[in-house]
Amino acid sequence: MINIPRGTQDILPAETAKWRFVESKLHEIAASYNYKEIRTPMFESTDLFARGVGDSTDIVQKEMYTFKDKGDRSLTLRPEGTAAVVRSYIENKMNGNANQPVKLYYNGPMFRYERKQKGRYRQFVQFGVEAIGSENPAIDAEVIHMVYSIYKAFGLKHIKIVLNSIGDMESREEYKQALIKHFEPHIENFCDDCKNRLHTNPMRILDCKVDRDQPAVQSAPRITDFLNDYSRNYYEEVKQYLDLLNIPYVEDANLVRGLDYYTHTAFEVMSEAEGFGAITTLCGGGRYNGLLEMLDGPKETGIGFALSIERLLLAIEAEGIALDVEESVDIFVVTMPETVKEAVKIIAELRNAGIRCDMDYLGRKMKGQMKQADRIHAKYTVVLGSNEIETNEIQIKAMYTGESETIQLQDIASYIKGEL
Repeated sequence: MINIPRGTQDILPAETAKWRFVESKLHEIAASYNYKEIRTPMFESTDLFARGVGDSTDIVQKEMYTFKDKGDRSLTLRPEGTAAVVRSYIENKMNGNANQPVKLYYNGPMFRYERKQKGRYRQFVQFGVEAIGSENPAIDAEVIHMVYSIYKAFGLKHIKIVLNSIGDMESREEYKQALIKHFEPHIENFCDDCKNRLHTNPMRILDCKVDRDQPAVQSAPRITDFLNDYSRNYYEEVKQYLDLLNIPYVEDANLVRGLDYYTHTAFEVMSEAEGFGAITTLCGGGRYNGLLEMLDGPKETGIGFALSIERLLLAIEAEGIALDVEESVDIFVVTMPETVKEAVKIIAELRNAGIRCDMDYLGRKMKGQMKQADRIHAKYTVVLGSNEIETNEIQIKAMYTGESETIQLQDIASYIKGEL
């Protein structure tokens, strides 16, 4: 038997209704902030991620699904959404749009080769937003406000927003040198990944899952001590806007995010629900002021976030929240052997009228068909026999109350719509 690839999952009908509900809500929230949907290819040039995400990141070094096509071009299944959206922004010259900043959102599968963990898969679905074309603390606050609104919209109470500034490129370079000087005497005590990061991306040592409890990590210099005046003032304004919007947050000077393109505002959303799991991150995001130029684009700035749909559903489950998912059909037509053809016509007419309906296709007895109507949570049933066709009248039964009413056959659709 051929099995599903390791690190992937089948989302079966019992769960897809939850996915549709969640994704529909996300589309609604994005629209309320005036973000427009963008859809990019699931694979891109490998160079896009090597340059945009960063050669020194775990994503590029260890996690990308990369292959050669028949033209010997190196392509990669997208491991994240921002680089692809920025590539599209540049290629389609969106900086020339009359409406600025350009506010985009996406929802689709991403691919990373990593160890399977609870709520983490090698193919996963990410919802994210990007606001490109404005360097204004108010847009940073808007993006964080959207994140906060999303988790609140699903009734989550045990969440925590963690905030930091990693400054501009000038501040980061000064901080990078301070970290190298700090970690060099202790680096032999760290994992191989951190040893490799020391001179390429020492900020990543701060969020290493293996060495996070090392004394040298706890005593490391703080990025906030290296912010220049512009970076410090920008960060203070972001916090003022968040306070104005009554968004609770916790500052963490070790929050640096894992991708090379981040500058200034960085944030994550954590779940504090009991039993959620060891990895508590639900969402991450931040500002990326140099990414467009890094990809040969205009000198524009951006900010965004991305969240995993799988981990959002996991948080909803951990807090015991029941989603308002309706999996019923409006009406089930019970048939006799001699009325099946007439039932097929009636079913087609009901579906054309936008009514969800079904009928028996296994030749069950009436009792079996009624049980089937119960199993699929039909709101109404009708029994279509020869007599009903002859008299042009049928009894329609409300399954939740057990009450029945006699109506004309041709009135089934209007009756159902009126009742619903």
